[in-house]
Amino acid sequence: MSPESWYLLSFIAVTAVATLLTRCLPFLLLGRLSQQPFILHLGRYLPAGIMAILASSFLLQSSDWQQPLWGFDALIPALLVIIFHLWKRQALLSMLVGTLSYMLLQHSASLFAL
Repeated sequence: MSPESWYLLSFIAVTAVATLLTRCLPFLLLGRLSQQPFILHLGRYLPAGIMAILASSFLLQSSDWQQPLWGFDALIPALLVIIFHLWKRQALLSMLVGTLSYMLLQHSASLFAL
């Protein structure tokens, strides 16, 4: 094999090992701490906080707030996500409904613009 091939294979191997270690080490080293009150607190409130940050940044960045129906293209999917989540309590279904409705609104808007 050429030196370039060895370099590429070694790069892939080192990257794979580094990725595996960063994914596995927290579970291996911190497994004993999983019942600590602070970790339980983070596990309870952090996912909702992250989702709130993602939703607010989505509403601010992906919508066209200068249109006559300002924010319509982002507010409708956001409301659908909230409704589906409160109704079914399944995060994957809520995200799927929100993504599909957003994509439908974006593509239908581009079709009507033609």
